[in-house]
Amino acid sequence: MRILSLLACAVTALVLTAAASSRTAPAAVGVHASDYGRILFDGRGYVLYAFTRDARGRSACYGDCAAAWPPYLVASRPQARAGAHASLLGTTRRRNGKLQATYDGRPLYYYRGDRSPGQILCQNVLEYGGLWLVVAPDGHVVR
Repeated sequence: MRILSLLACAVTALVLTAAASSRTAPAAVGVHASDYGRILFDGRGYVLYAFTRDARGRSACYGDCAAAWPPYLVASRPQARAGAHASLLGTTRRRNGKLQATYDGRPLYYYRGDRSPGQILCQNVLEYGGLWLVVAPDGHVVR
């Protein structure tokens, strides 16, 4: 009976470890085709946006803005996936100390309304004092 109990604990530990490692997988940025051409997506397939009000390497989106356009927060510099240039990937530190992914110096964001991979609901939208635009593999925003 004790062996079965130990075996059950070991299996549970392996399952929890696998689940934790999938949640802590390194952040990634890749390129996929879209209605706007080839643009940046995160490693899960969600589109990434840039904000024209941001200064190079610094986010101007906080409070209500960050609630609508959550920053792409990472633990370290994201990995480049197919089509993305590793030399253009980086991070910037937000006021709360967390790291936000950047591409060619542009802080990257999600749109809270994009609910599934590949969905792009807010391209070229004026909100919070700037335009929200998807990003091409060369780092330029797509208008």
